[in-house]
Amino acid sequence: MINDALYTRYYMEHNNSMARYLITGGAGFLGINMARYLWQQGHEVVSLDLVAFDYPERDKVIEITGDIRSRATVDKAMEGVDVVIHTAAALPLYKPEDIYSTDIDGSRNVIESAYEHGVPRFVHVSSTAVYGIPDHHPLMEDDELDGVGPYGESKIKAEEVCFEYREKGMIVPVVRPKSFIGPERLGVFVLLYDWAYTGHNFPVLGNGKNRYQLLDVEDLCEAIYLCSTLDGEIANDTFNIGAQEFTTFGEDYQAVLDYAGHGKRIIPLPAEPAIWTLRFLEKLGISPLYKWVYETASKDSFVSVEKAEKILGFKPKYSNKEALIRNYQWYVDNLSKFEGQSGVSHRVPWKQGALSLAKLVF
Repeated sequence: MINDALYTRYYMEHNNSMARYLITGGAGFLGINMARYLWQQGHEVVSLDLVAFDYPERDKVIEITGDIRSRATVDKAMEGVDVVIHTAAALPLYKPEDIYSTDIDGSRNVIESAYEHGVPRFVHVSSTAVYGIPDHHPLMEDDELDGVGPYGESKIKAEEVCFEYREKGMIVPVVRPKSFIGPERLGVFVLLYDWAYTGHNFPVLGNGKNRYQLLDVEDLCEAIYLCSTLDGEIANDTFNIGAQEFTTFGEDYQAVLDYAGHGKRIIPLPAEPAIWTLRFLEKLGISPLYKWVYETASKDSFVSVEKAEKILGFKPKYSNKEALIRNYQWYVDNLSKFEGQSGVSHRVPWKQGALSLAKLVF
């Protein structure tokens, strides 16, 4: 059990002076935004990531390059840490074996190391992918969990690991964010931004009238920080995090096309034929989307953030439209830095696959 002396040390250091935060996945999209948020609050940041921390602020971070599946690497990063923010994960485009070993075994490595190093608080960044493809909305924190595919399944298992350590006395807030966007975000959203920038209509699955909630990364950082600083009896819980203001999938995405200024429109596609096509393309390895995205894109997808508002005092600043436009403008401003790149993380554009041919008719 974490003793009272450790809690006292934590609150004295965290609330009255600089604390040391370890961010796993610190060189990723959420990692850099979280680091910048913490620096603004006067804290020290350790980044643990597979890739180098190649941002302009590199001299401000304590950088550990390595894999969360390596216990020795994790123990090195954990030295002197007051709070862990666990964002590292293998995303859906990774191989299933890497997803399971990173998101489950790696998560256990990190929280076990934190526990053994006497770190009293561990904020785990999960995902609303744990709810799978639900039959009702809004989703609540106590709804049934039914993850789709290796990523959704592994996120559920990782939460179960976290709950084990709550039982051992650690404060382990779990946040379940909707898909979040903002500065440094590329990934699947490049599909929309590229088509908007180059002056194309943009196809959406279904009629586009479904409500699909997003989240600005700045609002997510605020929620995580609240979980890391509020009294443990308040924060030691599970919270959905998402935008408060959102309309329909079509209307919110149309805002980006309008902002781009080419007079282009969202083009609805019949959902079932399109989904069957994407399933086939995924088997061939040329689908631009993974299963959880294309199976939910034409359906309602939103969570209640009432619990986070009431318990944490969470107040999201950005609507879906504002978050999308803010991210799009960052994309335009930084386009020259990542042209020609592609990969499987949120920091680089995902390959458009067969969708790149569809631009010819849109």
